[in-house]
Amino acid sequence: MPTCVGDMPRALKAVILAAGQESVTGDGAPILLQRLGDRKVIDYVVQNALRVVAVDELYVIVPSEESAVEVHLDNPEITYVVQEAQLGTGHAVLQLQSLLSDFEGDLLILYGDTPLFSPTSILGLLNRHRLKDAHLTLLTAMAPEPLPYGRIIRDSSGRIIDIVEEEDALPEVRKIRELNAGAYIVSAKVVFSTLGRLAEQMQGGDQRLTDSVYRLIRSGMRVESYQIVDQDEVQGINTREDLDRAAFIVQKRIFRPRRHEELNQVAFGTGGWRAVIGEGFTLHNVRRLCQSLANNITRCGDERRGVLIGYDRRFLSDHAAKAATEVFAGNNIRAVLLEEDAPTPLVEYATASLGCAYGLIFTASHNPPEWNGLKVFRSDGSLLQDDEVRQIEIETNSLTLEDVVKIDLDMALEAGVAEYRDFTNEYVDAVEKLIDLQAIRKAGLRVIVDPMYGVSQLTLGTILTEARCRVAFINERHNPLFGGRSPAPDLDALSLLITHVRNDRYDLGLATDGDADRIAIVDENGAYVTVNDILLLLYWYMHEVRGGRGGVVRNLATTHLLDRLAAHFGEHAYEVPVGFKHVSAAMVEHKALLGGESSGGLTIKGHILGKDGIFASALIVEMLAATGKRISELLAHVREITGELYAVEANLPATPEMRIVIPERLQAIIASHETSPISLGVYPVERITTFDGAKFLLANDNWVLLRFSGTEPMLRIFAEADTQEKAQALVDYLRLAFGLAA
Repeated sequence: MPTCVGDMPRALKAVILAAGQESVTGDGAPILLQRLGDRKVIDYVVQNALRVVAVDELYVIVPSEESAVEVHLDNPEITYVVQEAQLGTGHAVLQLQSLLSDFEGDLLILYGDTPLFSPTSILGLLNRHRLKDAHLTLLTAMAPEPLPYGRIIRDSSGRIIDIVEEEDALPEVRKIRELNAGAYIVSAKVVFSTLGRLAEQMQGGDQRLTDSVYRLIRSGMRVESYQIVDQDEVQGINTREDLDRAAFIVQKRIFRPRRHEELNQVAFGTGGWRAVIGEGFTLHNVRRLCQSLANNITRCGDERRGVLIGYDRRFLSDHAAKAATEVFAGNNIRAVLLEEDAPTPLVEYATASLGCAYGLIFTASHNPPEWNGLKVFRSDGSLLQDDEVRQIEIETNSLTLEDVVKIDLDMALEAGVAEYRDFTNEYVDAVEKLIDLQAIRKAGLRVIVDPMYGVSQLTLGTILTEARCRVAFINERHNPLFGGRSPAPDLDALSLLITHVRNDRYDLGLATDGDADRIAIVDENGAYVTVNDILLLLYWYMHEVRGGRGGVVRNLATTHLLDRLAAHFGEHAYEVPVGFKHVSAAMVEHKALLGGESSGGLTIKGHILGKDGIFASALIVEMLAATGKRISELLAHVREITGELYAVEANLPATPEMRIVIPERLQAIIASHETSPISLGVYPVERITTFDGAKFLLANDNWVLLRFSGTEPMLRIFAEADTQEKAQALVDYLRLAFGLAA
């Protein structure tokens, strides 16, 4: 039976035609050395070539010894070939013939002034050339609008039969929209032979590479093509206008949202490791990460302390927990595996209660359903700190499947090195010791809870029922798709809860995120109460009604009204980076009464060192019962103390390039501010902090913050100001300043 597979791939070398000396600015600088985004034009072309060849297989055609291009590239491993006479692009390629006279492979030919081909286009070109076993494969593009490039002429069967240059094309040919994009892979011997004959015929005249392509097509060689779909890629640069268009395309690419893809690497953010299931979150990576944790436990001699392993309701969470148990057991480390899905705060509590070396819970918290991940806690229940995380990442990513030591779960259970346990009652008892159940029982409150298909129903339901609340639940069943949206308790996701509160006259609506460490509330009127307001209410309640003493810790994206309230009490407010591990550490350091963040997490002095949506929900119910007031009444009272500030938030998809470009622009703005104070629109900036993103501080506790999320590929902009309009204006100004169109 005949096979459709071509010969084994031939060797590949790449050549970049970079001998042109035209200037687009009048300053004598070559086109190829003009700045395009954060690099020079030639740098993009070199980067594309090096995606498919090693640096010592790259040849760059230059106009002279030590040319400006060669000096700029400053790479001795590249071979620079001089084209002394400027006799065209075909003549330029022919300069390689003496160097590659014995080379039997293919040449990738790129133009130095065409920098915008995507990596996919170059790889697609190479792949098609090899699979078709072609002599020549060229890159083509379908252009919806006329462009001054050669037209691809095909016969009725779709075979390429000609390329007609713009200046040679008849009007009918110019209507053809398939263009020669200007990148080729061709057999070296074939192209050198064809170019040699062309040089003899031209006798010193201009020898265009496209003329040799035309000859190859006419000679009956196997000619194939790979078609790109993005017209932006064919933008060549010959004039200042071309350079400006290319710069716009680069800018557009930087800020273009795209599907999140990951390398097979483990990387922690502010809330543990999170990744898209099937991309970064795989059981292979779970095992590698657990082997790294097991190695660290072994190095520290903490095997007897063991690990606690929990999981939420996400897809693969239970399987990942079992895979993790097998790895720790295989390393002779005692593993306690929870019997059923559980809230993150329960895992934190149980880890600290047992004094485990590590506590683990497989969850991606509030991320969309296609994500999963792992949170790792220290023996006191707090999240790992940055230095610990970096070491674990490095070791994890150095491990292979063969480095993982594991035994089957049933064998581990039989041997006693792994066991199932349930901590629900212990955790519930611990929360209830901190809550005034008697006060709640007397109040007879009606409460409705939305767990968002997560894991809070059993624990929170037990607490509220034992407190004699009339409690109802919605969205409580197990659904790993979380109803088709992120299990994040924000306003947009709580319409059903709001409807129930309004229609059925509940005293309070509560919501928890997917792993129950974050909360949201709806007041007695069905109004959504922001987390900033929840923190204000609870800090006031803990200090003024419960009689607690101590400052408050908030992250830098959380309301400054907490600072005003702390000052009113004669206490301090402490600002930390985003990430609850920083909140926990500052609470311990400063003996703070309450710590929280505007994304929905909080805890109090004397409780676990992590966010706890179960406890926070119970504390809010206690606050209503103990004060005998409604949420709206309590909030009005606190506002009399703090005054008003209004918040606006924008969340924008972030590309990897944005993480390079935006910090560079920030540095320029900060440097400018150091010499001459700047303004955001009409609002003067008093100070800029940069310990987590960039926060611009204005008068009267007004501010705007720009930072990349540590848990999702998002750029976040937060603002707080005297009016809603001013807060929105601050966000809009930053978006404009960084090219982030509204």
